[in-house]
Amino acid sequence: MSDDFVIRSAEEKDIPVILHFIKSIAEYEKLLHEVEATEESLRESLFSKNSTTEVLLCFGGDTPVAYAVFFHNFSTFVGKKGIYLEDIFVYPEFRKKGIGKKLLRHIAQLAVERNCGRMEWAVLNWNQPAIDFYKSIGAFPLDEWTLFRLTEDALKNFANESKMERG
Repeated sequence: MSDDFVIRSAEEKDIPVILHFIKSIAEYEKLLHEVEATEESLRESLFSKNSTTEVLLCFGGDTPVAYAVFFHNFSTFVGKKGIYLEDIFVYPEFRKKGIGKKLLRHIAQLAVERNCGRMEWAVLNWNQPAIDFYKSIGAFPLDEWTLFRLTEDALKNFANESKMERG
């Protein structure tokens, strides 16, 4: 049962575990070829003085079984910060034990303690088990929104175009 599992904030020494989780979720989502993260990039991004990203690890004894990555965003309509859940992943052999729910509840409790107005995340539209789970805890899809992204090259190109326009 999920009571046998302990959640704690990740520390710099956990970087190899975090990277393994990232690769595992990418493999599950059929996106392993898109992983560019390295131990060094994670060290700089997650554990530098100015980092705003948090990582939680869930352990069964000494065994890492799940993780979550999140950061604060802001809702202008609500007028409060929120939490954006970037990743949550439970290793397949540990699913259906309440671990994912325990991890999500832990983040929700942090959001309440921090006076956040909401918590949001994205899920791949083919991941029906996750969608069903999220609906079961009271979350609902925002079907009227479309997620947009500028990847690194497109971001640099767009940024440089604006510099050239200013002349």
